[in-house]
Amino acid sequence: MKGKNKVEALSLFARESAKASGVKSKLFADMFEKDVLGVPLPSNNIFWSISHKPDFVAGVVSVQKVGIDIEKIKDVSDAVFKKIVDAKERACFISQDKTIVFFRAFTAKEAVLKKTGHGIKGLSKAKIKMVVDDKNLVVQYLDKKYLVENIYFDGYLASITKDDVDVQWTINLFKEK
Repeated sequence: MKGKNKVEALSLFARESAKASGVKSKLFADMFEKDVLGVPLPSNNIFWSISHKPDFVAGVVSVQKVGIDIEKIKDVSDAVFKKIVDAKERACFISQDKTIVFFRAFTAKEAVLKKTGHGIKGLSKAKIKMVVDDKNLVVQYLDKKYLVENIYFDGYLASITKDDVDVQWTINLFKEK
């Protein structure tokens, strides 16, 4: 499977992951549609978010707006790092490896931008304000702060907005048929 067909298959499988998240949470969303700007529309007052990469997909549903992002951890150039993580943000992470810092920050910011419906265009306005521990951090976007959880697995990092709602989310391995 290549190109557009694989992206469509990944997107459909990510929606199945969101549906599985709903079953875990007892929140049943039956439609996973987006508006003309690509922002997920709630289904039965249930909000959802998905993310997909060539090997994994992630999906989540919640009673509040929610965002999830997944990325493969790999080396990044200093220029790309500095574009995503400024010096003040870097200082929040103390002794973590630069690559981990980059992907924690990037996926957390992306999850927040998905939650707010602003997408990647708001990336420069999303800032890491505090690192709580190795799995949680706080992102400020515009005038609001968001708690984000990071999860590490199989060379990937996923981030999900947590705030004051406990969410059940699902990551699945994508296997081509």
